[in-house]
Amino acid sequence: QVQLVESGGGLVQPGGSLKLSCAASGFSTDSYAIGWFRQAPGKEREAVSCISSRADRTYYADSVKGRFTISRDNAKNTVYLQMNSLKPEDTAVYYCAASGYGYYTPVSPVSYNYWGQGTQVTVSS
Repeated sequence: QVQLVESGGGLVQPGGSLKLSCAASGFSTDSYAIGWFRQAPGKEREAVSCISSRADRTYYADSVKGRFTISRDNAKNTVYLQMNSLKPEDTAVYYCAASGYGYYTPVSPVSYNYWGQGTQVTVSS
């Protein structure tokens, strides 16, 4: 059974850090690009960051550049999102997803085959 499970979300104060993990099972992520998306209440789902299958390409939304870092460990079938200097506007449900377009870093949700259930990130004092 194909599954993506996010973890690491929670409540953090502005300026704080969180590290999200996305663990895959039921398939090998070796040939898949992995993306992190987020969706805040009343807003559309947006791409936050993406990493190609070989980790030779990455994408970051302008709003998170310099603050977030995506990485992957194919041996562990896991992708990470290190989030630093968090802001209240980063509050959202964060989802990881796997795309068969492994060579690229797709930003459109329609390019993704598998999705996790999401993890809540709340940045508030």
